[in-house]
Amino acid sequence: MPDGATGPKPTEIIHVDERTIACDGGDGALGHPRVFLRIAGQEIMCPYCSRLYVLNDGAGDDHGH
Repeated sequence: MPDGATGPKPTEIIHVDERTIACDGGDGALGHPRVFLRIAGQEIMCPYCSRLYVLNDGAGDDHGH
């Protein structure tokens, strides 16, 4: 998140190479329902567990559905 931004703090920062990712919160049955998130800019935060997914520099532009 940019400096000075307000909102939830990330519980974990995960660097990824694809724009479409799946998040289930980890921890098996203690996680949350699997959701698919699309990174439009450089990052997206899971609305369930506040994991922050950051697109790596040079990552390809996949054309997911």
